[in-house]
This record gives sequence, C-alpha cells and structure tokens, in this order.
Amino acid sequence: MNKETLQQSMYDLIVETSTNLPKDVRRAIRSAKARENAGTRAAMSLDTISNNVKMADDNVSPICQDTGLPTFKIKTPVGVNQLEIKEAIYAAMVQATKDGKLRPNSVDSLTGANSGDNLGLGTPVIKFEQWEKDYIDARLILKGGGCENKNIQYSLPCELEGLGRAGRDLDGIRKCVMHSVYQAQGQGCSAGFIGVGIGGDRSSGYDLAKEQLFRSVEDVNPNEDLRKLEEYVMDNANELGIGTMGFGGETTLLGCKVGVMNRIPASFFVSVAYNCWAFRRLGVKLDVESGGIDEWFYQEGDKIDLTQGAVAELETAAASSGEQPNVVVLEAPITEEKIRELKVGDVVKINGRMYTGRDAIHKHLSENDAPVDLAGQIIYHCGPVMLKDDEGNWHVKAAGPTTSIREEPYQGDIMKRFGIRAVIGKGGMGPKTLAALKDHGGVYLNAIGGAAQYYADCIKGVDGVDLMQFGIPEAMWHLNVEGFTAVVTMDSHGNSLHEEVDKSSLEKLAQFKEKVFK
Repeated sequence: MNKETLQQSMYDLIVETSTNLPKDVRRAIRSAKARENAGTRAAMSLDTISNNVKMADDNVSPICQDTGLPTFKIKTPVGVNQLEIKEAIYAAMVQATKDGKLRPNSVDSLTGANSGDNLGLGTPVIKFEQWEKDYIDARLILKGGGCENKNIQYSLPCELEGLGRAGRDLDGIRKCVMHSVYQAQGQGCSAGFIGVGIGGDRSSGYDLAKEQLFRSVEDVNPNEDLRKLEEYVMDNANELGIGTMGFGGETTLLGCKVGVMNRIPASFFVSVAYNCWAFRRLGVKLDVESGGIDEWFYQEGDKIDLTQGAVAELETAAASSGEQPNVVVLEAPITEEKIRELKVGDVVKINGRMYTGRDAIHKHLSENDAPVDLAGQIIYHCGPVMLKDDEGNWHVKAAGPTTSIREEPYQGDIMKRFGIRAVIGKGGMGPKTLAALKDHGGVYLNAIGGAAQYYADCIKGVDGVDLMQFGIPEAMWHLNVEGFTAVVTMDSHGNSLHEEVDKSSLEKLAQFKEKVFK
C-alpha cells in the first residue's frame, strides 16, 4: 500500500467529515424544516443551522468548532497491515489540526495539558475489524463534547422521572429511550440523533450504542422488534416539544437507531449515545493496493442546499408567540440598568468586545484575579478553532457556543465578583446562575449550537489572548464582533425559557407512561 496515498486518503476523510455534512443528515434536517412552524424560534434556529452548513461547505471549514474525539471504525481484509493504517491516521490528524480543520482536543486527564495536535494516550480512537472482502472500509465520526455529555446509561429495572418503573423488557427499554431524549433537552444541540445499545456490560453497551450512529439515518432495522421500537420513538419523541436548541418546537429528534447484544443474567443495561444535529460521520472505500479512495459513504443522492427557502430572520422569529420581539444592541461595558431592561425572548445584537471563557477560565477566575477588567463585559462560552498567519496574527476559523451547564458551579459567583453582565452559551444554566442573574443584574444569551461558521463570520478581529497555557480552546480570546446575534433565555427577573421547556416536556413525557410493547 502506498504510504503517501493512504495518508492523503485519511486526511481527506478527516477534512470532509469535519466540513461536509452527510447527505442523509441533510435530508433529515430538510424534513425538520418542513415540519416547523414559520415565525418561531425553532424555525429561526433551523435556518441559522442551514446557513452554517452552507458556509462550512463554501469555506471548507469546520461545521462546529468542537471537532470532538475522532473515532475511526475500520474493516480490513486479512493480511492488511493495520499498523500502517494507524500511522497514516496519526499523520493525517496532525496535518488536519495544523490546517485548522480540527480543533486541538486531546488533553492530558491529569495535568490538563493540551497536546496541540490531537494525539495522545487513547486519542484518536481507532477500532479495527477483519473481514473477508477485498477492500478497506474506513469510517469516522466526530462527536463533540456537548452531545457526548448527554449520553446516558440505564440499569433495569429502574424508576424514571415522568414515566415510572421501567422493567426488564421491551417496554422498559422504550421508556429509557424516551427518557433519554427528555433529559438531553437543548444541551446536546437538538434536534439530534440517538444510537441505542441494549445489553452487554457497561462498556460494550456504550460501544454498541455508538456503533448505531454509523448506520444511515434512512436504513431499516432487520430486527422486527427493534424496527418497531425505532419507529415508535421517531413517531413520539417529537411530541415532547423540546425542539431545536431546546427553544420548543416540532422537531426534537432527527434519527433513532437501536442495536442489541446478549447480557449476563444479573445486568440489563440500556445505553444511549446522543449526537447533535451536526452529525459529522463519513466513510470511504479504500483500494488495498494503492490506499486511494474508490467510493464515499453516506453521500448518495442529489446535492442538498439547505438554505433554499430559508427566509426566517432572527429578529422576526425569536418570539414563538408570533409577536414582534424586542431587538436590543449591546456594546460593553454594559450597565446594570440596560440589563434589567431585557427579558426572555428579546433578541440581542452585540457589537464591540467580548471575551471567551470555558472550563479552565472559570476555574481560574474562581481562584485568581482576572487578566483584564471584566466589569460590564460579556463572556462567551466558546472554544474556537484558531489559526495564526505568517505575521503572527490570529484568525478565527470556527466559533460556535459550547454547552454552558458545565460552568454552573462557577458562573454566578464569577459574575458577581468581576461585574460581568452577560454570558453567551448554549443549552441554558441552572438555578444557581439564575439566582445570581436576578441578584446581580445579569443575563444569559443563547446562541445557536454548532453554528461555528455563522458566528465566526460575526468576529471581525482578534484583539488579544490571555491564559494560553490552558491551550487554544480554553484560552481567553479577546474578540471584536459585529452583529453577533443571540436570544435572551434567562433574564434578571428570574425567568428562564430552559426551565419552562423542561417543565412542559416532563409533563408531556408522562403521557407515554402506559405500556405499549408486551
């Protein structure tokens, strides 16, 4: 096998997976757009997603800034040197990271040090399987942290919120799957996809669940019981009303695939792998002799431009009631009085300066002084993809929001301590932050998860960076933005859209309590 050709094939697979959404996923999103009511937050979100997908196509840049933990699934004929394939993958990963197609995401679990090239102990994940066919089947999934954190595993029998007891049978499995959709809410960048693994032990169950994500969205399960379960979930999960980004709406789930394996008598696990709408999963058929690509998987059918018919604008769609929302321009430093004027449902357009801050920054600020004056400022929960040019200037290649709930232990205290007035992220935050927003005079702004190209386009310059010792995703970037648009989902008056949707979806979940499958 030609070493250079094989490495180029793996590089192409990585770049295409990061930047080019599969056609089966695009068709699922197109169907969701057709179901959604015009003039709603959900319709706005899907249009923003559609624009982001096209921008990623045009720019050949990451669809989402969180390029996740790359997982390769590779089938090889007997006799193929798997060590050569690993070597080609490692070299391709380094090059793709250097070129800004992947964010450096491999972090030492003990020291917190970022390797900078996506290589490290256990990363990337590469799973080999031998088969008797005469070609190599190489597939890759880039599953980000936001959706990975919404994976869940159930041990039957168990009691489920809203659904009661789930027993060791198909109906108990049904309840677990429905509950898994409810618990994800908007934090995993809904509308999403789920892979379900029934049986096994704790580790093999999760492996089986993730394996289901390599199936086409449109395939039909050959197991009749599992086919019925998949169809049931798709018919009913969208009745929960969680909607895109957790804003409410007609589509919460875009795909459900279920697999099963044997178990030992004492254990009965149902494992669910949740994946966001940015379902980055592609595959290639490789020639054994040359290492070149003969065929792409998941890209069958006509080209799909999701932006066709995308007419909803944020300003006219943010109010789900159909009323014209309040549109407010913010520029830091922001006064408490200005923040107190905002309410849930308002649209905010930000011009000027904002600062990124994720997990490492929040922990640092809880124990140390800030590197800059944050009074009246805006913190953006974001770990961007950055590239430095020959002159030493940084450029943003992708910059969507990360899931905010991880910062719940820190956020309220940090806002009060440093005088921060606004926080931008996705998925909302909890009661501690909501109480702090009310007490201090702050606001939470929900950006569209996964829309990394859409928001990168709003960033007009990088004015500086602090705390680079934490690595590129975790550093504090000073961003100059223009027209950066988000929706107020938690205000300074104690109101939370996320709390409302959670409550209403739990009430709707209860309607699926009665037994369906015998």
